Amino acid sequence: MAGRPYILKETNWKVARETEYEVAILPWGATEAHNFHLPFGTDTIQARAIANESARQVWEAGHRVIVLPAVPFGVNSQQFGLGPTINMHPSTQAFVLSDIIESLEAAQIPKLLILNGHGGNDFKQMIREAQTHTRIFLCTINWYAILDESDFFDERGDHAGEMETSMIQFLTPDLVLPLSEAGAGEPVPWRLAAIREKWAWAPRDWKKATLDTGVGNPEHARPEKGVAYFEAVTNSISEFLVDLAAADPDDLYGR
Repeated sequence: MAGRPYILKETNWKVARETEYEVAILPWGATEAHNFHLPFGTDTIQARAIANESARQVWEAGHRVIVLPAVPFGVNSQQFGLGPTINMHPSTQAFVLSDIIESLEAAQIPKLLILNGHGGNDFKQMIREAQTHTRIFLCTINWYAILDESDFFDERGDHAGEMETSMIQFLTPDLVLPLSEAGAGEPVPWRLAAIREKWAWAPRDWKKATLDTGVGNPEHARPEKGVAYFEAVTNSISEFLVDLAAADPDDLYGR
């Protein structure tokens, strides 16, 4: 049985050589601890699943997009020592991204969307620099920033809380421990008031900033919440992808 034609690792040269791809989608996650109950691959699992479902919707709408294999390593330099967390420095990410762009240029794919699934990743400056060296239109989405979590979940969090737990309960339930084994996800606050108030910033030392590597209470997580959120997020991304696929990179401004 042939694979899904919009997922690169599943499709084949017979299909690819006959397809004029409009957009490549690059899911980019991380490999890091997610409280006691979620897998290290949580960010990559979510980014890959969201990319695949969004691409399915866009392909069925008649546009030719292709999901690249997910990059499973993110910026985790403040989480060394929390088990086998794997860090990829931003400078390394920039080199990886440059090589991917070079490959897409050879394949004559005109647009690239980086679908980011990890809060420690930040591709904006990489894109600013890379865009000066390529004709490929580059853009990025942090999928977790599209919607207001409070419309779907009881408690906000930014790492292994109710939202991510609900998503993984839906996507890969066999990889989630019972919630009775999860930590409370209560962060240890900064002593510096400006950073607590979020008008100053510094990277968190996760061994000191959390008790269980979580930031957000997973207690009220439910898979049905994950389903609703997943559907809303992928619907939003697929709408953007339809617009992006149809857009002329030389005519992106105006009313």
